[in-house]
Amino acid sequence: MSLNFSEEQLAFAAAVTDFCKRETGTREQRGDGPHNQAVYERMAALGWLGVTESSLVDTCLFLEQAAYGMAPIGGFATSAIVAGAVRRFGNEWQQTLVGGGLAGGRTFSIAMSEPEAGSDVAALTCRAEPGPDGGWVINGQKTWCSNAHFADAILLVARTSGGPGDHDGLTMLLVPAGTPGMRVSGIDTMGGREVNDLYFTDCALPADAVVGAVGQGWRQLMAGLNLERLILAALMLGTARRAFDDALAYIKERKQFGRAIGTFQVQRHRIADLATELECCRLLVYRVAELADREPGRVLARESSMAKLKATTLAKEVALAGMQMMGGYGYATEYDMERHVRATLVSTIYGGTSEIQRDIIGKTYGL
Repeated sequence: MSLNFSEEQLAFAAAVTDFCKRETGTREQRGDGPHNQAVYERMAALGWLGVTESSLVDTCLFLEQAAYGMAPIGGFATSAIVAGAVRRFGNEWQQTLVGGGLAGGRTFSIAMSEPEAGSDVAALTCRAEPGPDGGWVINGQKTWCSNAHFADAILLVARTSGGPGDHDGLTMLLVPAGTPGMRVSGIDTMGGREVNDLYFTDCALPADAVVGAVGQGWRQLMAGLNLERLILAALMLGTARRAFDDALAYIKERKQFGRAIGTFQVQRHRIADLATELECCRLLVYRVAELADREPGRVLARESSMAKLKATTLAKEVALAGMQMMGGYGYATEYDMERHVRATLVSTIYGGTSEIQRDIIGKTYGL
């Protein structure tokens, strides 16, 4: 596949690039955290946050350029994933809240992992029991919930029937922020406070909080596989490209032993290898996006897992190589490389670990 983007797509990508140069080009503009609501809302005003309703190729273009420009819109990925689920299965009020909310600059989170259930989604135990007036009462804990501390609503995956080990019996419910009985507690990580524990104690929800059908949460999650994994792949592709360019600029300027360190063979070969891998990764990500756009109802389990696996693994490799090439400066907060390292290290864990991606790919070959 050649990357033959349309003139409109190229203009869109250029506009995102230009915005990032003007609005998020410095650390002061970006702020300290991964999400800057003011920047996010300026992108919303330009109509960009509704891009997932256009096409996955357009979505990848937006995310790649935004990540390359280090735009602090960390709330977008989870918001787009939630919006995708609600767009496919949600009722009218849910679509108004989430779909219109995302386009207008609101943020959303998804709560799936639990202390004893991460990669094994069938082990979920947080439970939604029938409550008064046909509603639901939630009890249990969720963990590693990205952006839940500033989300307008949370897409909760809870068990409504069966027990641990059953994929059946899981249900999606939309929980507005501030709902009584839900407590959000931040988790300190090397990337700052980006993820949270959620505690549900007799948290009452109305009947229409259910997204889609009761007991069909697992199948509904699988329907969003292409979108979720391409979002993560495109983000890490952009981050990898930025880490590469930052390292390249540094080794062209940094001198040791009387010449730029980039002229030494070890650095030239490292750059050549990374550049080749980046080219391959970009082709893969956009090929999968194009396939998904061509057949919107098809779950591309193998291809989307390949894209997520390749992009996140490569992003981590590029960032760590960049830090090595920059020596002590790669570790200093004066430069962005240490931030690239922090962002990419966790990317091989969230959204399905690299080990899980490899297992999925292997199974598609009958293994």
